[in-house]
Amino acid sequence: MSMTTAAVLGTGAWGTTFAQVLADAGVEVTMWGRNADTVSFINGRENPSYLPGITLSERISATGDIADAVEGKPLVVVAVPVKAVRRTLESARDYLAPEVVLLSLAKGLELGTLRRVDEIIADASGVPGRRIAVLSGPNLSREIADRQPTATVVASGDVELAKEIARTCHNPYFRPYVSTDVVGTEMAGATKNVIAVAIGAAEGMGLGLNTRSTLITRGLAEMTRLGTALGADPATFAGLSGIGDLVATCSSRLSRNFSLGHRLGSGMSMAEAMALSPGVVEGVASAGPILQVAASVGVDMPITGAVVEVVEGRATIEDMGRMLLARPQKMDGWKIELV
Repeated sequence: MSMTTAAVLGTGAWGTTFAQVLADAGVEVTMWGRNADTVSFINGRENPSYLPGITLSERISATGDIADAVEGKPLVVVAVPVKAVRRTLESARDYLAPEVVLLSLAKGLELGTLRRVDEIIADASGVPGRRIAVLSGPNLSREIADRQPTATVVASGDVELAKEIARTCHNPYFRPYVSTDVVGTEMAGATKNVIAVAIGAAEGMGLGLNTRSTLITRGLAEMTRLGTALGADPATFAGLSGIGDLVATCSSRLSRNFSLGHRLGSGMSMAEAMALSPGVVEGVASAGPILQVAASVGVDMPITGAVVEVVEGRATIEDMGRMLLARPQKMDGWKIELV
């Protein structure tokens, strides 16, 4: 099935940006969203709530009718928050094309089930895993909406499907690479959001580059430990969906996760910091589930654990720093080897 048309489920910043990416690659895109005002604005070629100042392509339209959005579309892109993925796909399920391909942009784990997004999509849609792919990388939506160059990873168990999706969204400023490591790509995207909260907090406290570099490096180590314990290729974490996405998310106020951490480090309460966050902060939503998965496979994740203590109200930002610095000595590297 030729991917000359697509649906994007979700009208937030990343969903709208990716619709623009597809449109700039020559694809006709129908977006779906629940907010009637946002749908109307997109049909007027803007999304001022999430991407002010960006004029959207004439190839993009929007609707509040999910059946209208997905019917006959060979490619359906899932760009809603993780907590909304299941109900959104259940609503779309009866209208999906027989050989539809589903591409996930969401990053995180489902509260309660602890499932990855590709697993949620398979459950909710009935589409087999061979027709599901995930996309992840250093993809801050505002920069891409401004058509600044970036790269990304499209991962699927079917490498030919990953290649086809990569060709479909490749344009002059958006360069997709291909992977078959769905588990690694998913877990890198989920865990880096949690690390970004910690790094934002450190900067909000006024700490410098040594602290940031330490947290990025040790954060990458615990991401890699968890991923490999779940069957991922450790090399994935050295690539775009691992260190690439981690550096971008941990370095920019454009990241909701980094920004929330920064507000916490500056002295705000969790409630105050969350109230100022535009959209869902997946690092907060996924921190607990990620730590539960880590415990189930015997993986130590101290930074993630410290973030969970803070977001669940059992520790302060200052406590988080003390917890991490008081840990036992160990050898450098991503494996746990005590000195």
